[in-house]
Amino acid sequence: MLQASFIKKNRKKVLLGLSKRNFYKVGLIDDILILDKKKKKIQYILNGISEKENLISKKISLFLKKKENCLNQINSLKEESICLKKQKKNLNIEFKNIVSNLEEKLNQIPNIPDEKIKKNTEKDILFQYFQENPICNSIKKILPHWELSNKFHLFSSDLGTKISGSGFSVFIGKGASLQRSLIQYFLDQNIRASYIEYSLPYLINEMSGYSTGQIPDKEDQMYLIEKDNLYLIPTGEVPLMNCFRDNTFLEKDLPVKATTYTSCFRREAGSYGSKVRGLNRLHQFEKVEIIQITTPNTSYYYLNEMIFHIKKILKSLELPFRLIRLNGTDLGFSSAMTYDFEVYSIGQKKWLEVSSVSNCTNFQSNRLHLRCKTTTGKGKMELCHTLNGSALALPRLMSALLENNQTENKIIIPKVLIPYTGFDSIES
Repeated sequence: MLQASFIKKNRKKVLLGLSKRNFYKVGLIDDILILDKKKKKIQYILNGISEKENLISKKISLFLKKKENCLNQINSLKEESICLKKQKKNLNIEFKNIVSNLEEKLNQIPNIPDEKIKKNTEKDILFQYFQENPICNSIKKILPHWELSNKFHLFSSDLGTKISGSGFSVFIGKGASLQRSLIQYFLDQNIRASYIEYSLPYLINEMSGYSTGQIPDKEDQMYLIEKDNLYLIPTGEVPLMNCFRDNTFLEKDLPVKATTYTSCFRREAGSYGSKVRGLNRLHQFEKVEIIQITTPNTSYYYLNEMIFHIKKILKSLELPFRLIRLNGTDLGFSSAMTYDFEVYSIGQKKWLEVSSVSNCTNFQSNRLHLRCKTTTGKGKMELCHTLNGSALALPRLMSALLENNQTENKIIIPKVLIPYTGFDSIES
């Protein structure tokens, strides 16, 4: 959430950033500034009343200590105190209403894109990695992953539909083993890169969803268990980041680096056609997540570090992939800058997103109450910056891995995964 003080100091910058997102509820900005001004005015009056109350209390105490009769003065001061209390009560009600209204409007404003972010442009492809793949060269017909699954008995959408409904899948035999191996491989790579592993709940309360920006922005895409007022997590980022909520760090203790494996749950309302075929878009999917909490002046350095780390993992799997910087209209609500990694699906002849890496600057930290004490000056207290990324999301990566390593009679397992799978190929 943006701070009203930031909007006041940077009104033009905020409006320019919102225009990059095609966010045109600009009237909210003026509403926020007016409400913030009213809030400060009432706070000033309330502070003045508190000072008067303290002064009256001291005067009454002095009169009580005197030997002469001061009953009239004391009664007069008490009457004044009663009037102040009534005034204070009414102002507190008004103050709470203003604060609530202000927060409701601030919750509608997304993060401001970084200055490098463009508006309404084609995909900004920064890097593309293609390696000669001799495996598929001799095949007469390259199959998409759902046909490979039928051929090699890897997963079943029919069983998922039978058990839960459309948009769910059941992994079977070597398909289940391959998915488990990928999860463990990703976790091991993250841990080697100094990320601390966390095993987390899959259910979160409303505050946890609000703190990271999913509520209210993405609430319609989340599964709610109404009886307990708990949500199924849309991504491991949410419970992982909330582990550090309400923390204050010393600058020397940053960055915090953490990783987790979770199932993720999303409604994906409005998805249809080829977008949902096979493993392309599921309501439940597996993902390994990484996050970092940094100082404000180092977040972009560590964003690049995260990008390099994910690049390294994708190269080790020998998959064709590319790196894209999102434009303003495609940015997530909390993000100031996002890079997407896409792998090429040779069976579907299209690019599939397998990771989003984002710098949320201090947008999440404001709600999470994540602060750091800097060593410069007199130990200034600042909001931390938060970063998150998939390392990596399983379904689409697995589909590309199956398609890009198929032969007529088997699927070749990448060398780095063989110690995890215990087999070097999948055969019919």
